[in-house]
Amino acid sequence: MIVLWVLAGVVALFLLTVLVGAPYVPSKRKDVSAAFSDLYPLSDTDVLLDIGSGDGVVLRQAAAYGARAVGYEVNPVLVVVSWLLSRGQPLVHTRIANFWYTDFPVDTTVVYVFGETRDIARMARRVQAEAKRLGRPLQLISYSFEVPGKKPLASTNMHHLYEFR
Repeated sequence: MIVLWVLAGVVALFLLTVLVGAPYVPSKRKDVSAAFSDLYPLSDTDVLLDIGSGDGVVLRQAAAYGARAVGYEVNPVLVVVSWLLSRGQPLVHTRIANFWYTDFPVDTTVVYVFGETRDIARMARRVQAEAKRLGRPLQLISYSFEVPGKKPLASTNMHHLYEFR
């Protein structure tokens, strides 16, 4: 009976996170790696913020390029999974945080998002507001969805790169 309650709790957490943001969709390492090499070459001078970091695959890929990687995730189960999979990687940090209400780290240079059609324009406005607050440009890499009304600087088959000043 306890197992059923635990399972029900985990399912409820995943359903509740859909109300706050996008559903959990695991990123493919190959696609992420292409974005970090072809679209926006990450380096050790970058700090990447992954919104809805899930199991941390984007964070670990960013760290492989030498970037410091910070993940905001609202689902505590995924934060634990990300932490377990990223153990021993000092450049990777995952926090339970809501993107809509949490300031970006002051040294953020790149923001990575998987924003659904319903949220991508709002996410872009949030990145714009943070660029203004930080007083410098921020790069936005959007997985799969284009920002309405904004032309990407570059695109691959799965990602779009934008700059917000």
